[in-house]
Amino acid sequence: MSTFYLFEAAAGLALFQCDSIDETNVKSKQIQKQFSEFGQFTEVCHLKAFQPFVSAEIALNNALSIHSGSVTQELVDFLSTNLPPVGKKSNFSIAICDKGLAAGLQQYLNLKSKMNEATAQVFRGIRTHFVEFLRNEDFKERDYIQAQLGLAHQVSRNKVKLDINREDKHVTQAISIIEQLDKDLNTLSMRIKEWYSWHFPELAKIVTDNRIFTRIVDTYGDKKNINDQALQEIEEITTDAELAKQIVEASKISMGQDISEIDLSTLKDLCIRVLNQFEFRDNIQEYLKNKMTNIAPNLTALIGENVAAKLIAHAGSLINLAKYPASTIQILGAEKALFRALKTRGNTPKYGLLYHSTYIGRANGTDKGKISRNLANKCAIASRLDHFLIQPTEKFGIKLKDQMEQRLKFLTAGGELNKNTDIMDEVLTELKGEGLYFESEKQLTKQQKKSKKSKSKKVVEEVLEQPEEQPQEAPKKKRKSSKQQ
Repeated sequence: MSTFYLFEAAAGLALFQCDSIDETNVKSKQIQKQFSEFGQFTEVCHLKAFQPFVSAEIALNNALSIHSGSVTQELVDFLSTNLPPVGKKSNFSIAICDKGLAAGLQQYLNLKSKMNEATAQVFRGIRTHFVEFLRNEDFKERDYIQAQLGLAHQVSRNKVKLDINREDKHVTQAISIIEQLDKDLNTLSMRIKEWYSWHFPELAKIVTDNRIFTRIVDTYGDKKNINDQALQEIEEITTDAELAKQIVEASKISMGQDISEIDLSTLKDLCIRVLNQFEFRDNIQEYLKNKMTNIAPNLTALIGENVAAKLIAHAGSLINLAKYPASTIQILGAEKALFRALKTRGNTPKYGLLYHSTYIGRANGTDKGKISRNLANKCAIASRLDHFLIQPTEKFGIKLKDQMEQRLKFLTAGGELNKNTDIMDEVLTELKGEGLYFESEKQLTKQQKKSKKSKSKKVVEEVLEQPEEQPQEAPKKKRKSSKQQ
């Protein structure tokens, strides 16, 4: 019984035929030595057919289809041309490298494939001597290396392109910048407070907000300028009348020392830079909010854009977060504490990054673990909805947020709780009623085409309904009578 070996290379499809191989003794040193030498390996295995890829696109499609376990038309034509006819009395088998091809070969060609340790050893020999087999095809080792390199670059580009619609990499960078800016702004604001406290020490105790403190220092500088005439402007900065009065009263009885013009100008330059960084942080925060509403609307509606972005950044991507179970999401960010607890056999942490959400802070001390566990469950549902929905919507996240509010009330005062299935059915019926529910991308594209056609029809109807403006006749010019001289 002969065995055919299907070898998918970067340069093309190859079919080898091996007749006299003892599969039971394939691991012996004698057979492995025979496979390592090309002359002896050709005695048991020879090249039956080779079909090179005509273009790089065909090679890429073939590699991607093999990776996903599907069979291309080129592979079906190649095997049907070079294999013996398949029937009840057919006395051959086909060996493959990838398990995913087995179902496709059975469906399209009615071929039963095999894959075991013996075939793996034969494929290792084929891979080693593949260039030697193609000597008659005017194929050199340099060409094969170039084909492998080109196909590797194309597959890498394709994988990167698949992540364009899910722009979670930008979210990771944005939340990292915000965290770094918060640290830098906190450090610089504390430096401004320490510096200005030599001149006006009472202000740091009255104004606790770093941004308002920096604006007051930048606007007025010397404490002598903070008087009753500036009370209204200080109220606009602090948005608190009582606080503004306290600042003015404290400036009158301040015990701080005088400050020179040179020191004050340098301090004001620092305040300008810090205020610019505050504005830049606001812009980054707005950018992150818009990104998160597009990428993960349900997760953002549930826990806010900052905590949701931190979870995505810690997981690496949205698809990784969607793969995590709720127990893993619960302790994301607390890995060190978890392994320390496992090592010392202590209590494991109840929460990680989810501690920054408002739900855990509002819960009682004994209920924080329950709320964290329940919130991790909702985050797992929301992240999977955001990744797998064809047209993402935040309605699921809003309902999950209502569930969390019900859970908080239930732990304190009791009451009824809605089930996840009831909420999902309610949102689905609402989406179906609004025409926003799609089971496949084809339905979405059809709906988009219909909406475009309806919009174009409305524009045409509006243009036709407008009254036509009649062109005004130009005034006739009077001819001047030419005088004969």
